[in-house]
Amino acid sequence: MKLLLLLCLGLTLACSHKEAGQDVVTSNFDTSKIAGEWYSILLASDAKENIEENGSMRVFVERIRVLDNSSLAFTFQIKVNGECTEFYVVCDKVGDGVYTVAYDGENKFRLLEVNYSDYIIIHLVNVNGDKTFQLMEFYGRKPDVEPKLKDRFVEICQQYGIIKENIIDLTQIDRCFQLRGSGEVQESSAE
Repeated sequence: MKLLLLLCLGLTLACSHKEAGQDVVTSNFDTSKIAGEWYSILLASDAKENIEENGSMRVFVERIRVLDNSSLAFTFQIKVNGECTEFYVVCDKVGDGVYTVAYDGENKFRLLEVNYSDYIIIHLVNVNGDKTFQLMEFYGRKPDVEPKLKDRFVEICQQYGIIKENIIDLTQIDRCFQLRGSGEVQESSAE
């Protein structure tokens, strides 16, 4: 009898653990659930200068909208000469969770992992002339996330050859929150 109870307990725990993991989506994305407000949490690149202060890829996400043609429209902030500036990009869908956008070169990115209510992990490859680099982005629904999610991002970056030293925790810097939702646009060009 004790063995039967122990077996039932084990199966219950295994099933509940599996259900918790089902919140993470890695394919067949429902982009309508991606829409909404997001916060840039972590950035990583194999060319760190692109995400350091004044780097062209040091951008802070505010909102993602899904357009009728399945494209994604991102609202970002970036610091230009120390001033926060808002800009928009529209990313064209080319596959399940795969998009392209022209910004500081040609970019192709893929949604690697999404938990619609908590976070998105994105892998981007930028080609600008004869230079190519990778960028990893971690967005959260809140201004910060649990340390275990940040650790997960570090592991994924390392799988793509990006070292831990090339990961920037954006929660420790000014992310231009003063422009969030203000509708104030100082610059609308994405290129």
